[in-house]
Amino acid sequence: MTFKKLFILSAFFFTNVVSQMCNPNGCITFSVGSGTGCAWMCEYCANQLGTNNYYFTTPVCAYQTGGCIGNPIAGVSYTCCSV
Repeated sequence: MTFKKLFILSAFFFTNVVSQMCNPNGCITFSVGSGTGCAWMCEYCANQLGTNNYYFTTPVCAYQTGGCIGNPIAGVSYTCCSV
């Protein structure tokens, strides 16, 4: 991977995830930057937890036919946990 591609990927990642914490119970807590939607958050949780079987501890995002929907707020901490 070229440095330019790595830099672009890093910039994308850091603009979406402001912070993240993991705990031993199979949950991650993170906050997002402005412009980040639930589609990205759901994909992020699935990737970080290693499963599509997870839930948000607050009703920020929900899966409906066609994708993950909701309205996350920048700077707010959200937690998703594997089942």
